Amino acid sequence: MTEELDVPRRRFNRRLLAGGAAVAALGTAAAPAVAPAATRAAAAGRPARTGRTAVAAGAVRHLKLYIEELPGGQLGYGLEKGKATIPGPVIELVEGDTLHIECENTLKTAASLHVHGLDYDVAGDGTRMNRSHLEPGATRTYTWRTHAPGRRADGTWRPGSAGYWHYHDHVVGTEHGTGGIRRGLYGPVVVRRVGDPLPDRQFTIVFNDMTINNLPKGPDFRATVGERVEIISITHGEYYHTFHVHGHRWADNRTGILEGPDDPSRVVDNKITGPADSFGFQFLAGEGVGAGAWMYHCHVQSHSDMGMAGLLLIAKPDGTVPGHDGHGGQAGHGGHGEAPP
Repeated sequence: MTEELDVPRRRFNRRLLAGGAAVAALGTAAAPAVAPAATRAAAAGRPARTGRTAVAAGAVRHLKLYIEELPGGQLGYGLEKGKATIPGPVIELVEGDTLHIECENTLKTAASLHVHGLDYDVAGDGTRMNRSHLEPGATRTYTWRTHAPGRRADGTWRPGSAGYWHYHDHVVGTEHGTGGIRRGLYGPVVVRRVGDPLPDRQFTIVFNDMTINNLPKGPDFRATVGERVEIISITHGEYYHTFHVHGHRWADNRTGILEGPDDPSRVVDNKITGPADSFGFQFLAGEGVGAGAWMYHCHVQSHSDMGMAGLLLIAKPDGTVPGHDGHGGQAGHGGHGEAPP
């Protein structure tokens, strides 16, 4: 076992790491996003596209992913060389898709790519223990498969792949990847079921030890009243947290959306999460409460006191956010805060 790297937990450069990442939307309904164009569309006051849904795919897709070092000793995954981010890009699929990821390790140490919730063989596991990792400078293709729910030969029901999952390193620092995750080697995976609503805005929020997205203070995110917003929440590190968002709530099920008047799902605005937990949900921005600067944070009080809090800025159609003076954060950055195509 290699010695775990001693990484400072609070010394992060917000300006360098909060630049945001373009969404890698690989589902049938979405080609890879170009974030600046999406930002210009929102600024031009174009209407939200709420009402779009995921359609059947069964596609075989290909993606190139780079593992890179970032300023301040941090690490990240990126879709282009020199553009790695924390968190890494959103990888989005529809049940039935297969994804081949050509992963290049540009680090001077071994690294890997390991995914939760999807199907893969042992060669795609991404661990040193079965030699499915990447040595320095090496390139390896990882294959992830997804499937729809269905009945097994023995009559039992097999759940599908749809859900909010995540990927991460499993090698850097120790043979289990503790140092890699601490330094930022993680990212979200969304698998849709056919017919699932597609969001207008998509934000990734990762509780990683006592940081959010490896930043000393939670980043701010921006949407407009009436837009369908999707939150992807992931927890890493040594601690349990509670994810809470003000003014909004969701159904504690696969999508966050009630399926009808008899849906027994509990409606919540606070969820306990532990290391490697991931979940997601959708809601309509400002529904029932209007525009405003709405907090999200870890509701363990000492954790929010130490910086685990940020703002969900819900703007009026004219772009103004009531109760926000514009000096509290970096709206629309610090995570996957742009609109999917």
